Amino acid sequence: MNIDPMSALTFLGYIFDLDGTIYLGEKLIPGARETIEKLKSLSKKIVYLSNKPLQTREDYASKLTRLGIPTQPDEVINSSLVMARWLSREAPGATIYVIGEIPLIEELVRAGFRMSEKAGEIQYVIASFDRTFDYRKLNIALQAIKRGARFIATNPDRTCPVEGGEIPDCAAVIGAVEGTTGMKVEAIVGKPSDIMIRVAVDYMGLRPQDCVLVGDRLETDMVMGKKAGMATALVLSGVTNREILKKSVIQPDYVWESVAEIIK
Repeated sequence: MNIDPMSALTFLGYIFDLDGTIYLGEKLIPGARETIEKLKSLSKKIVYLSNKPLQTREDYASKLTRLGIPTQPDEVINSSLVMARWLSREAPGATIYVIGEIPLIEELVRAGFRMSEKAGEIQYVIASFDRTFDYRKLNIALQAIKRGARFIATNPDRTCPVEGGEIPDCAAVIGAVEGTTGMKVEAIVGKPSDIMIRVAVDYMGLRPQDCVLVGDRLETDMVMGKKAGMATALVLSGVTNREILKKSVIQPDYVWESVAEIIK
């Protein structure tokens, strides 16, 4: 259903997706800066979520600040942080192999995990968004999983929105590893996992029902918000259009052209 837009300002907490919601590439979505400024002037709590582990939280905060939205690193929650926290509870200090890029690896090293490419040592294979994915990495994952390593992933996104279209995301890596090993991924910590949304809600110190989740993906953002019991707002500035929405069984509480409509 579509709620009266005026009620969009009644929430205490606002959880924003980044890619396709706040910005596309190096450009802010029109009206995003004004919306965030308005919410902050009303003392609303804000946190930004990203399934993409290609940058550190400091990188994301710097980018938002550079684009005109002053942001602190602790206002950003990405799948790298969530993976490090989750795996620290599940298997502290485990030996892992990461199909991923440097920022994710650095986050996991800081959390005390040991990296290895020796199949017999690897306890967890972690699949992630990796623009350097190749046959060698796939083979290491295969050999490790054949020897008993568990298989987990940062996020389930098929593609990542960029200026002018989309590029392959973590689901491509998951699919390759599943296809060659015959093993299904055991856990995915990013959206729509309740693991990620709990981190966001805990950060703000609010109840789920006090918050609204704003994003551009039905199968991750909207599903996660609904599972958590919070309001959901789909923006059409990313990968989802009205035709896709019309055919979907997932129906958000709000449907906006962009985040600019929050304050209209």
